[in-house]
Order: sequence, then structure tokens, then C-alpha cells
Amino acid sequence: MTVSRPNECPPWSPSSWQAYPTTQQPPYPDPAALEAVVGELSRLPPLVTSWEVESLKRQLAEAAQGERFLLQGGDCAESFAACESSAIAAKLKILLQMSLALVHGARRRVIRVGRFAGQYAKPRSSELEARDGVALPSYRGDIVNRPGFTVRERTPDPQLMLRGYERAALTLNFIRALIDGGFADLHHPEYWDLDWVRHSPLATEYQRMVESIGESLRFMETLAGQQVGHINRVDFFTSHEALLLPYEQAQTRQVPHRTGWYNLSTHFPWVGVRTAQPDGAHIEYLRGIANPVGVKVGPSTSPGALLEIADRLDPQREPGRLTLIHRFGAHNIARCLPPLLVAVRDAGRRCLWVCDPMHGNTETVAVAGVPEGVKTRKFSHILAELEQAFEIHRIAGTYLGGVHFELTGENVTECTGGARGIADADLTRAYRSQVDPRLNYEQALEMALLIARRMREGGRT
Repeated sequence: MTVSRPNECPPWSPSSWQAYPTTQQPPYPDPAALEAVVGELSRLPPLVTSWEVESLKRQLAEAAQGERFLLQGGDCAESFAACESSAIAAKLKILLQMSLALVHGARRRVIRVGRFAGQYAKPRSSELEARDGVALPSYRGDIVNRPGFTVRERTPDPQLMLRGYERAALTLNFIRALIDGGFADLHHPEYWDLDWVRHSPLATEYQRMVESIGESLRFMETLAGQQVGHINRVDFFTSHEALLLPYEQAQTRQVPHRTGWYNLSTHFPWVGVRTAQPDGAHIEYLRGIANPVGVKVGPSTSPGALLEIADRLDPQREPGRLTLIHRFGAHNIARCLPPLLVAVRDAGRRCLWVCDPMHGNTETVAVAGVPEGVKTRKFSHILAELEQAFEIHRIAGTYLGGVHFELTGENVTECTGGARGIADADLTRAYRSQVDPRLNYEQALEMALLIARRMREGGRT
């Protein structure tokens, strides 16, 4: 199929992606049922607002200038079963605590973006999964089909999009209630603690940081003679991969008093490496919405393709519009990242660069009792990719303005290493992810403390 160049792009609509080559879309057996669900979703209230989207875009523009730092994190793929108060509060707590460490260590404001309230779909490397000679459609996330290995469970069901919308709404409602109720009050960061972190080797460093922040706030308020305004709450934004295009289309709409179209299922949609074809349906969809958008960049991404994607998604070079999230792996970043930085820099673009040190460091290890092995990530490889990213950006004269993690607020054993020294043999003790391994609470907080220390010692990267 021939697609016009960016300056010749045909008119856009929320459904214009359907005329472009699509990948990673489930084969729904009943098109009429799919159309009915999309119609119902399009009439339901939006999950986020356009003014929240525009606020995030302004903050991301400041991050690209080195004035803020983006912290994006959450589950690899959310499950409907995990839509419960304790799990949601735990994820919010770890992101708040990580941001506290980054603010304190890096001395700049942090943008908090969760991978939740919509991260229900996952791309797959194969259309089919085979077990004992039986092949069924791959599990693509709770919003598409179910993890059980039966024909009924693996058949894509459009009704699950409605279930996904409902759980995203419940998650957002609870997060907003927690924040408005003082859950994120910086006067009481000790409230964010989780019981088992007290046994962490980094607990002392974290407690010193908490005490320092409390003393600083009290000092400021003593000078001002009143409580510092707006310190009792923080901004929080949502994000998910814009993978399942019928779902994204259904929540895309125009709003009063603003021009353009907004995806109001999330503040910050991104496109993955597997669906970031310049002439593909996902880029076509993202080019028409007013949200800030992210693009995952991997070893297969060429400088030419990246510039073409940037031209399509951000032809006006709008501040805060485009975030490039690189994910190469500790062993590939030194070779793959510099040519892309040079190409974007020499093109005169100022994008927000973010490091995702998770996806390029996935490996399968042999574990007793698990014939197929266990998917994991080494803490040391994750940290090594981050360390290299800071240095590569420094040498190129660019700025690493954020990090993107898959993490949980629970005490899982899915990634090895860290201060507790989780070994391969520990992986089966508390491995709960249905897709990719996540940093647990302690590992995530340790990572934030180490990043903050690196930024403090290295200054502005």
C-alpha cells in the first residue's frame, strides 16, 4: 500500500487507521459484535479530561528542557483481577516514594505517570500458542481474551473492552479519591511506607530522606507563617500502550472550547516497537490526536525510520508532543543509541528522551521444576543500561529526561538481584506476572535511590 508523505497526509479521523496496514490486532470472529461494543464505548463518559492532557503536555515540554524528570511505571499488563484497593494503593505508594527519592536527589520536579487504568493489552510475538499438540490464539491481555488455555477463553471477545473500561474507571476513581484525601501529603511521607520495606538494607537511607524533606517543609512554613499551598496533593497521570485500536478509537472525541481530537481513555498513549511502522495503522491513529504521545525505540529502529515517525507524529514540532522511549538492553545500548541521538539532534528536534531499561534485558533462565524456564530480568543489567544511558546522553549533548519501569508495589520475586540478592531459585516463590517480570517494591525503590544518587553526583546530564 502506498501512503502519502507527512506533508501530504490525507484527512484524519478516529477510524482512518482502518485503511492502513495493521499489526497485533486480534481477529474478532463477529464484526457486528465488535462494532456494537465500539459504539457503546464511544457514548460512555471519558476517563480523563482534555485539560489534564494539556497539563501533562506542558510538563513534558519542561522535562525536555531539563526542568523536570519523568517517572513512568506500573504493571507490564494489568489484570482485571488486580483491580482491588490494596493493589492499586500499593502501586500508587511505590511511584510516590520513587518520585520522592528523585525529587530529593535530583533537585527537580518529577512528573508521575502510571502504567495503569488501561494497560490491559499486550503485543505477542506469535499469533498462536501451542501446548501438547494443541494450538490456540495467544493470550493478548484481559481486554482481548483470557489466559486459560481453552477455545472459549482464547477467542477474542469484544465485550472485554467494556470490562476494561469499567475497571479503568474504578482504578482512576480510587486513585483520585486517595490523592484528594491526602494520601500523597508531603507533610506525612511516612504514611506511604509499606511494612516489609523496614527490613530493606536501604530503609535507613530512605528514612533519612523522609526526615530531611519534613524538616525542609517545616522550615519553609515557619518562614512563611503558614502551610505551603498545594503540598498536600500531587499531580498523577495515566498511560498505556495504544495497542488495541478499536478501544482507542471509541474513546477518541472532540471537546468544547478546544480544537482537535483527544484520546480520553488516557493522558499519555504510546506505541511499541512492534507497531511503530511509519506507514502503519498505529502511527496513523496517533498522528491525529492532541495528546502527548510516546514511541518505543529499539535495536531495529533506524535513524531514517525514527525521523519519519517524528515527522508524522509531530510535524509542527510542538513542545511536549513527542517522547522517545529507548529500550535496547545493557549489551546493545552503546551501539544502538548514539546514531539515533545524533539524527534527532541534527534534525533540530527537541524531544523528551526516556530510558526503558526493562524490555531489552528480558531473559529466560533454567529453574528446577520448570521445564520451559522462567522469564526474568537482572537488576544489575537494568541498572547498567540506565548508567550507560545517562553517559551516552551526556556525551551527545542531549538530556535523559525520564525513566520507564515495569514494577509493582507487591513483594514479588520476578527480577533477580538487588539489595536482597534474589536468585534464580527464588523466582518461583512469588512469581505473579502473567506476562513480563516486574521490579518488586524494594527493588523499585532501590533503583530510584540509585538514579537520584547518580543525578546528584553527575549534575545535569
